[in-house]
Amino acid sequence: MEKEKEEQQEQKENLEQMFENLEDVIARLEGEDVSLEQSFELYNQGMTLLKKCSRSIDEVEKKVLILDEEGNTHEF
Repeated sequence: MEKEKEEQQEQKENLEQMFENLEDVIARLEGEDVSLEQSFELYNQGMTLLKKCSRSIDEVEKKVLILDEEGNTHEF
């Protein structure tokens, strides 16, 4: 049980860091002095980060437990 909490905390930190990195990429893309080549590179970085975020969120969702009418828990 302790290990699961540590993994969830690590995933949360990783997800938060990925979102921060994604925000940085977006801010750089919105800059006025970005060349076309830089835009493509930043776009690819952003899409890679977005895919990682999506996978991480999917993993967390799979671990969510549902409480049924009888009070028993089942994985989501």
